[in-house]
Amino acid sequence: MKLIVISGRSGSGKSTALHALEDEGFSCIDNFPAGLLEPLIQSSSEAEIVQDLAVCIDARNVPKDLEQLPERLSALDQIGLDVQIIFLDALGDTLIQRFSETRRRHPLTHVTQDLREAIDAEREVLAVVSELADLQIDTTTLTAAELAVMIKTRVINKSAKSISLLFRSFAFKTGVPIDSDFVFDVRCLPNPYWQKELRSLSGFDQPIRKFLESQPITTRLVNDISNFLETWLFEFEKTDRAYLTVAIGCTGGQHRSVYMVEKLSTRFSQKYSDVLVRHQEVNNLASATR
Repeated sequence: MKLIVISGRSGSGKSTALHALEDEGFSCIDNFPAGLLEPLIQSSSEAEIVQDLAVCIDARNVPKDLEQLPERLSALDQIGLDVQIIFLDALGDTLIQRFSETRRRHPLTHVTQDLREAIDAEREVLAVVSELADLQIDTTTLTAAELAVMIKTRVINKSAKSISLLFRSFAFKTGVPIDSDFVFDVRCLPNPYWQKELRSLSGFDQPIRKFLESQPITTRLVNDISNFLETWLFEFEKTDRAYLTVAIGCTGGQHRSVYMVEKLSTRFSQKYSDVLVRHQEVNNLASATR
């Protein structure tokens, strides 16, 4: 039996994640009291239920139960249960917009605290869960459909023995993705944007690749980042790390970062079975298990 704990701030996509897991055969429970985790597993075992479980544990929980969550999860781990914690989050303005559209009352709002203050406070309330997370997903730029695909490809279809790598390109002008484990800045590379005939293209296109690869600095940077990741991925794997996100940024997230992500994902997919690609600005979510 597998147990997946979904958590995150209001508006981050927890319901979407649960629905994606339910579509894949998981038995899902929203707004689950953390204090009932052990009784849930015990009753499922006694009833010889083999169906995988997914529960949502969020700020609606009793604070004391959230504080004791590390000990409860440790106890489940000791009995051999496969437990994964997925924490979803997004930028504050995005969360406010999403939650406002639901017209529901935020669990932490009261007379002296508005929605923005409640969402900020929620970060502190859920800090203990966030710190335990095996995987954090920034849903700021994801649609519900894209998040569902992310859950299915990165969580459900993940190989049990291989670290799951996500390479994502982004634009520094819109901010660094909050779920990044490593961030590399490739703005030192020559910028194709200033070549009029290349401006409308992206890092997928052959003219962009040709332009960048004609510069020796590009090969040096690809090799340096690759060597760094190869060294430290090995160390992370020794600690049983399950997920790792590598973010590559340039100014607009269209040319240099896209090129670098494609280059690195192709290289690392030769060694790792779970390699995923996301291009934040060109809106292309793809699995690179090539």
